[in-house]
Amino acid sequence: MRILFAGSPAIAVPSLEATASMGGEGFTLAGLLTKADTPKGRSGGPEPTECAAALAAIAAAQPIPVLKPEKLDSTARGQAAALNADLLVSFAYGKIFGPQFLALFPLGGINIHPSLLPRYRGPTPIPAAILNRETVTGITIQRLAAEMDSGDILVQETVPLNGRETTAGLSGIMAEKAAQLLPAALRGIAAGTLRGAPQDRAAATYCSLIKKEDGLIDWTRSAAEIDARIRAFDPWPLSWTTHGELQLFVLRAEVFGAEALAESTNNAPALPGEVLGKDKEKGILIQTGGGILAVSELQYRAKKALNWKDFLNGARNFMGARLGEQ
Repeated sequence: MRILFAGSPAIAVPSLEATASMGGEGFTLAGLLTKADTPKGRSGGPEPTECAAALAAIAAAQPIPVLKPEKLDSTARGQAAALNADLLVSFAYGKIFGPQFLALFPLGGINIHPSLLPRYRGPTPIPAAILNRETVTGITIQRLAAEMDSGDILVQETVPLNGRETTAGLSGIMAEKAAQLLPAALRGIAAGTLRGAPQDRAAATYCSLIKKEDGLIDWTRSAAEIDARIRAFDPWPLSWTTHGELQLFVLRAEVFGAEALAESTNNAPALPGEVLGKDKEKGILIQTGGGILAVSELQYRAKKALNWKDFLNGARNFMGARLGEQ
């Protein structure tokens, strides 16, 4: 079976590697379809996607074709058709496949999606699960269909959540889980033994793209909501507020237990965003619209990230300040 793998970011790299490693079983990685190089780093020079960079190491001895079309137009279809792939395997590629493109593959296409479909169809299922404080999420391998993330489910595995995950950390877990599940799915497709199950359309939920401005902390939200957003927006766009005229990133935090509050603050009425005091174990205590947030790692814009003790040593007029006011 010849496979065209479509993927771009780091989360897809282990699955790309798993596909490439199956050469001894009659599977051939015919090529990689990935997004075009984009400017990155301080130099702003174009750099390949994480999948393209990984493939360069995988295929050092025998180069594998890499397709980087801006659009999946007739030119891109011609390039893909020349690879004579039987199956399209997609994981976080970043573009929608039309019917003409999918028709190039005799065995169709499959997609790896890091949620328990039909929950969280769409582009940001990992942050969505954290934002909604789910206790479980998972990995789904599904058939590609005309409607996004609606295809029949081929393989699905749950991943329990403990409430302290970040998008960065959970993405790493999902990447490895997907790579573990994919080879068996490919074997089942090749053997004709893997059957799909239709999704329950009535149970479908959706997630949307995250924008840079979503990182601004609204201190009138509850401590639990803000904590979830801090974790969901790590590594991008990060959660931030202001201390006077300075932009301040809040990198690590957790809900502070009410039973310890009297020992750590003066217990006076406070406004959302007000810095109340500190706890020797949990960090800087900040009033929210519902409960107290304990912040343990912070970073002023253009400065280095600091633990809360080091931060307080260099921050002027921080205790008693009201964050988010300018």
